[in-house]
Amino acid sequence: MEPALVLLITCFFTASIYLLLSKQVIRMLLGIALISNGVNLLIFTAGRLTHEVPPIIPPGALTPAVATANPLPQALILTAIVISFSFFAFLLVLSYRAFQELGTDNTPEMRVAEPVDQPPPPGGY
Repeated sequence: MEPALVLLITCFFTASIYLLLSKQVIRMLLGIALISNGVNLLIFTAGRLTHEVPPIIPPGALTPAVATANPLPQALILTAIVISFSFFAFLLVLSYRAFQELGTDNTPEMRVAEPVDQPPPPGGY
C-alpha cells in the first residue's frame, strides 16, 4: 500500500510544480492546492500505515497493553487541512480581486508598476 501512496505523492508533487510554473494565476492556485494535499499525504504515509488499534489506554493502566496507532500524524494532517483550506480561500479571493482590477489573470500582463513604454531600470550600480 505504501508504494502506491509514494507514487501518488510523486504525481501530486509533479503536477503541482508544473502548475506553479504556469503564467495563469488560477493554475498557480490549483498547484498550491495540489502541493498542500501532497504534503498532507506525505505526512500521513510517514506516520506508518498499519492496522493498529486506537490509542486508548484502559482505566487503571499507565500504558496501552498492545501496539497502538500513532495519533500525531493524524492530528497534524487535520490541522494542515484547515490551514491549507483557509490559505487557498484567501488566495482565491485575492486573485479574483486582482482579476477585477486588472482584467487579466496572466502574470506578465499584471505588471502595473512596470509600464511598457518606459525604459528598463538600470541593471547595476
